[in-house]
Parts: sequence; C-alpha cells; structure tokens
Amino acid sequence: MDLETHYTTGPAETSRLARTPHGRLEYLRTRELLRRFLPGRARVLDVGGGTGVHAAWLAGDGHPVDLIDVVPSHVDTAAALPGVTARIGDARHLLVADETYDVVLLLGPLYHLVDAEDRARALAEARRVLRPGGLLAAAGISRYLSLLETGAAGTLTADLVTPIHEVVTNGAYDGHVGFVPTHWHTAAELHGEVTTAGFADAVVHGVEGPAWPALDAAGLTAFDSRVEAALRAARLAEQDPHLVHTSAHLLAIARRPA
Repeated sequence: MDLETHYTTGPAETSRLARTPHGRLEYLRTRELLRRFLPGRARVLDVGGGTGVHAAWLAGDGHPVDLIDVVPSHVDTAAALPGVTARIGDARHLLVADETYDVVLLLGPLYHLVDAEDRARALAEARRVLRPGGLLAAAGISRYLSLLETGAAGTLTADLVTPIHEVVTNGAYDGHVGFVPTHWHTAAELHGEVTTAGFADAVVHGVEGPAWPALDAAGLTAFDSRVEAALRAARLAEQDPHLVHTSAHLLAIARRPA
C-alpha cells in the first residue's frame, strides 16, 4: 500500500493522536518538548504535517505555520485551520526560499523515507530553508516499538519473531503490526543523520517514555488517572541511554549553525 492510499483509506489521520492512550501521550509529550525549545513567535514550516494536529496548537500559541504534506486531503484539512497555510509538497524538494523559517518540523518524513539518501536530502532541505540559528525538530520511530507493543499486549506470536528481529537489527519495518513499510531509528542513528546533515547541538529525546505500553493495556478509560505518572516517567527517561528506546518515538532537536 502506498503512502497516500494508507492515509486516505485507513483510520482518519485527524484522530490518530486521540484514539489510543499511547497516541494521546505522544501528542502531549511532542507538544511539551516543542514548547520547551521554540523561540517566541517563530515562523514555522511543518513538513509532512498531515492534517495539522500540531500546526493547530502552534498557531494557537501565536506561531505562523506553513504546512506541507504529500497527501491532498491532509492539505485540504490543514488549510482550514486558523493561522495555518497548507500546500502539497515533498520533504526532499521544498519549494521554499533559502533561510526563510525560524523552525522546521520533520515529524513524519524521516520514517516514511526508507532510503538513507532520501532522508539526507530531506534534512539538507530543512537546513537550507532555516535561518542561521534556526531550530530543527525531527522525529523518528524507535526500532523497539513493535517488540514492546506486541510483548506487552500478548500478541508476540512465533511468526512475528523474525520481522521484529529484522526491524530491531536494521530498522527495516515491513508493516507487521499495521502501518506502511517505514524506516525505524535508533537514537544514535537519528543523531548521526541530523549531525551529518550539518546541524549543531543535536540532542535526541525519547517522546513517550517507558510507560506507554501500560497505558494501552489499561485503556482509554484509565488514561486520565495514569497520564501524569506516564509523563513523569517520560521526562525522567527522555535522555537516558538505557531507556530512550522504550519510547515509541524519538525526537531530535538541533540548530542550524549561526
């Protein structure tokens, strides 16, 4: 299944971060981390921004947001958000002038771009359109996501052992627990790709922390009573080299050198 087909025939992207406990935790932590590092009233380019789930709160915080996505229906939805402009585009070939933005978000492209050369191209484009000193936030999926998910849910069957070992070993995810084939990162790999692209001061954070499988097991009805503990655990583990991969997602924060 190609990317556009997945996003137009599968579950609605607008509800992805609300329909599961780990999705809600991902949203809260991504927002928390971005707010920690964003400068005041920054001009933001949200590359691969989907339907504008993060663009909406960014614009609400006072940041003008331009969103680019490859899926036309996502662009149509995002374009209706106050304070957000949206258009179709490709992370590898941004039709944007040099040094235009204070912040570039790559919260989806790096795992959808399965070839390392394409990820390098997307990072180079992000660097090109950032102003000197500008902020990059680039997300990856942890190679250990499906191991933790299926192990905690009791769904790690014998036929999943090989594909899970494959993704842990080399990052090649084949769709074995849903979603399209993608590339999953280690923290060191994501840090290396960002640094090689010419960014400085890169730090990779674990987003959801170690408690997200327990949140899923408890279900949505228990989310409100458990989320504060999960958030505290995520903060404690966000840069711990032993625990960073227990997060389902990784977030690299870096800057274009001044």
